[in-house]
Amino acid sequence: MSALREIRVPDLGDVAGVTVVELLVAVGDRVAADDGLVTLESDKASMDVPATAAGVVRELLVGIGDTVAAGDPIARLDEEAATAGLEPPPATPKAAEEPAAETRQAAADPGAEMATEVVVLGSGPGGYTAAFRAADLGKKVTLVERYATLGGVCLNVGCIPSKALLHAARVLDEAAEFRERGIDFGEPKIDLERLRGWKDSVVAQLTGGIAGMAKRRGVEIVQGVGELIDPHTLAVEAADGRRTVRFEQAILAVGSRVARIPGIPYDDPRVLDSTTALELADVPARLLIVGGGVIGLEMATVYGALGSAVTVVELEDGLIPGCDRDLVRPLEKRLRGSYGAEILVSTGVAAAVAREDGLEVRFEGERAPAPAIFDRLLVAVGRRPNGDRIGAAAAGIEVDGRGFVPVDRERRTNVRHIFAVGDLTGLPMLAHKATHEARVAAEVAAGEKSGFDARVIPAVAYTDPEVAWVGLTETDARASGVAYETGKFPWSASGRSLAMGRREGATKLLFDPATKRLLGAGIVGPNAGELVAELALAIEMDCEAADLALTVHPHPTLAETVGLAAEAFEGTITDLYLPRRRPPG
Repeated sequence: MSALREIRVPDLGDVAGVTVVELLVAVGDRVAADDGLVTLESDKASMDVPATAAGVVRELLVGIGDTVAAGDPIARLDEEAATAGLEPPPATPKAAEEPAAETRQAAADPGAEMATEVVVLGSGPGGYTAAFRAADLGKKVTLVERYATLGGVCLNVGCIPSKALLHAARVLDEAAEFRERGIDFGEPKIDLERLRGWKDSVVAQLTGGIAGMAKRRGVEIVQGVGELIDPHTLAVEAADGRRTVRFEQAILAVGSRVARIPGIPYDDPRVLDSTTALELADVPARLLIVGGGVIGLEMATVYGALGSAVTVVELEDGLIPGCDRDLVRPLEKRLRGSYGAEILVSTGVAAAVAREDGLEVRFEGERAPAPAIFDRLLVAVGRRPNGDRIGAAAAGIEVDGRGFVPVDRERRTNVRHIFAVGDLTGLPMLAHKATHEARVAAEVAAGEKSGFDARVIPAVAYTDPEVAWVGLTETDARASGVAYETGKFPWSASGRSLAMGRREGATKLLFDPATKRLLGAGIVGPNAGELVAELALAIEMDCEAADLALTVHPHPTLAETVGLAAEAFEGTITDLYLPRRRPPG
């Protein structure tokens, strides 16, 4: 009689229950010890439950969608059948997607040469999107990532953790504001360790999900620093040695790094960048932020809400250079008023000297104040592309003087079988640009017709209030002589905004005077980043003012300010009184 071994869910730590999201085997399949049987997923991560011995699957005791806990049985294996000379079962679809044996062996054998159809260098939003799309289209994919977790800067030390902390800052602000409105939550107590833990759990949930999706698609993951050594070979330096990856096609998604300025003692732990600032080691009493762009102002929002006395220094004559001044003005007013922040524009940092009692900073510029001492200094002056760190010359890839890699609409470099996406390919350096470029590159690599032809790419500062813009700005229109007219709706006339206690916002639309088509838009106010997507679509669809004005928006919402701004342009608005600009029709 055959000996049946029951396979159970292992200890899950503090997780009470998990969901079965995939069956990796079928009844009758032969498995080896440690082969995965089912995939489980929680809100934190995903994991495969392995066979504890070799055998043939006789029973599957769970199905997709079932909830299980530690100790629950999931399958029964016939151990004697493992040596009975049974014919191996036909390959399942999952097995067909697994990397070839030569690739799996190479991954386990440092120094060996791996072979793949598509290698993707970098696992940020551009990298993992490219890898997953290529795998979905039937390509054998190897994804090379230098760090232990997938997701790149955005998920690990950028977009996601910063938005978690910005949400916490907004909650603190709203609690304080409601004291005047009849609800007093008392004095907030900030537990930095728990706040960091919550922020890190958000990151872990997303990065763990990406790892699970890579495994289900059969994407081979290689950890190490990759560099091209010829047009078809990538060398990967890992902790356990060096290996090479031979590829038919490559997609470069290596992103960017923090830019630096001279005169700063970067080896002093009190000097922060966008990565170390998100670690939230403490709340400094006096924080200097060098750079009044999006990253700098988001960190000013976080640390200002947590209690730091914030000073922002910007070399240009205004915050968020390139964004219209009327959109930035409400944010600057709130930073000064709610947080007591000092804003210094047309001012630079000449030097910073490390002292025992802090960092002594000397400023330069016509409006430069006297030297001052700060507990922490955050450098947020932008990012540099990593085009100089990929071995481009060895593969014959062109890189410009700033480190960007030129690409065509298919995201091909000058070496046609090598593609590049994301920060590496030029401004704007935004995750949502990278993901769309990555899909194009993967589809072209798989032989499909595809091209990146986005007319506009929205940008958002997730400050409080948020600032979002897309398409033509007034600043650019004036500089380039483009004719335009505006329709603007102040949120002081929005019932929804007033009910939120936030009257400082505005929605502004720019139209072509001749065709009435939407050219650009800007929004300042809570949730502006959510609202701007409608306007990006409107520009892509060549919408006219009437298309937006006649679209029925729900009331009362912030979204209806889009339609009302279009009505203001049309001269048909009834929620404001404006001089008639043109006859109806």
